Amino acid sequence: MSIVIITTLIYLVVVAFLGFLGYKHTKDSNDYMIGGRKIHPMVMALSYGATFISTSAIVGFGGAAGVFGMGLLWLTFLNIFVGIFVAFALLGKRTRKMGHNLNAHTFPELLAIRFQSKFIQKFAGAIIFLFMPLYAAAVMIGATHFLATAFGIDYNTALFFFAVIVAIYVSMGGMKGVMYSDAFQASIMFIGMIILLGFTYKNLGGVTQAHIRLGEMLNNAEVQKSVGGMVKAGFQGWSAMPKWGSPNWWTLVSTIVMGVGIGVLAQPQLAVRFMTVKSNRELNRAVPIGGIFILMMTGVAFIVGALSNVYFFNDPNIGKIALLASGNPPNPDNIIPLFIKTYLPEWFGSIFLITMLAAGMSTLSSQFHAMGTAIGRDLFYKQNDESNKSVWIAKIGVLFSILVTTFLAYFLPVYLQGEGKLIIASGTALFFGLCAASFLPVYIGALYFRNMPKIAAISGIVSGFVSSIFWMLFVHEAESKKLLLCKLIFGVDTIAQGTIWRLVDPIFIALPISIIVTIGMSLLYKCDIPEEHLKSCYQGIEKEAYDKKLVAEG
Repeated sequence: MSIVIITTLIYLVVVAFLGFLGYKHTKDSNDYMIGGRKIHPMVMALSYGATFISTSAIVGFGGAAGVFGMGLLWLTFLNIFVGIFVAFALLGKRTRKMGHNLNAHTFPELLAIRFQSKFIQKFAGAIIFLFMPLYAAAVMIGATHFLATAFGIDYNTALFFFAVIVAIYVSMGGMKGVMYSDAFQASIMFIGMIILLGFTYKNLGGVTQAHIRLGEMLNNAEVQKSVGGMVKAGFQGWSAMPKWGSPNWWTLVSTIVMGVGIGVLAQPQLAVRFMTVKSNRELNRAVPIGGIFILMMTGVAFIVGALSNVYFFNDPNIGKIALLASGNPPNPDNIIPLFIKTYLPEWFGSIFLITMLAAGMSTLSSQFHAMGTAIGRDLFYKQNDESNKSVWIAKIGVLFSILVTTFLAYFLPVYLQGEGKLIIASGTALFFGLCAASFLPVYIGALYFRNMPKIAAISGIVSGFVSSIFWMLFVHEAESKKLLLCKLIFGVDTIAQGTIWRLVDPIFIALPISIIVTIGMSLLYKCDIPEEHLKSCYQGIEKEAYDKKLVAEG
């Protein structure tokens, strides 16, 4: 325990120093919001990755892999292909350039200035401020579970101290402090996950032997008894995908894989990072770093989560699959913390504790920064006011966001206790899906479609948001059953009761609706944005696209 305490203190001192460094180099709102647009590409890539990958990915989605198996590796593929290559190549460069052209400091502000709509800025800022705490709570729950398990302390005590630590350093250093700390934390995360993967495979006899043993588990009669209900829901083993169209398939594919894998493109706290570098060259240099980082973070977490079933079941002191070993009642979010504490050397426990702290704090710092700037810049900012007033409002917004998130991190595990719910994975997927439906069609339209009218942008955001909320409240059983509004109005848990629609994630419905509405309104209405403004938006972007076309044509 003394090793854990010493390493934790060293880590916190370094993070505090980096937060102070960010504070010293933060002179105005430009520095606080977007790091002065002079962030090094490696720092930007590591910050992007550390913001993207958190304890929700390692603890929450690793636990989901303990339940569903290796099928979660499809999420790793989407995280890399969509979250890194597509995001940086197709969206990142234009976001960076347009953000510079328009002097945008936040994601909502970028959309608002592009379409000359204060409504968009305030509506998008409100979505971020009101709903991001759910995602942040998922991350905080994951970090707190691991802290409580590692130190053997009460969950609520761990939650309190973790929230205080994050509040101090994120409110102080602004974007520079956040990104300096992110880069440091990402380095720790990378090392920790390499060691974890090596230990996991070594103790199972190597890569091939480990996967053979996992694939054969469903042949065991005791295992078959344990997963009887899951098999009825489409489960086919931890090395296979669930049956096509089964309840398990819809949960895994529509909610976890697609919800997060597509939703990453419209994450405000990630998109704003494209505006922190000074040129496209920095973005190009960041792509391989980000891709390798995401591969190690998610790939290792999902592989270890699935293989934990072999460890737990073959342990004579446990003899259960991972989900049943996670506690009574079962809690998938406990699988990874319990696996680390039970099977890995004590010295590694301290390293992985720091890895989890780094993962949680890096993502939370960016989330709280995004929520704070949504208040300070998007909801209460006065145009052309470059004083530090907006910075102080943002700092107050950060602290308020931390309070709301901490309340949710306390309330959700209590509210869902005994149900074996994937709290972390579900909370993350819900917010990612909401952002995709609300922002993605309009975000792409802002970057690529010059003649898209303001009404199309507003309609797309509102229709995506409203359809997402409606589906959560009245159709998707995972949310509607707990939110109770459907029960109150219609007397049932979901209006889709008895049909497959109750399992379909909101992103499968809301995103297509948003796309159709955005395109439809673009066809019905002419562009109402002045040509001079459009020239300023696309200055440098259209020339670059034209030059690339000439090169391609020889």
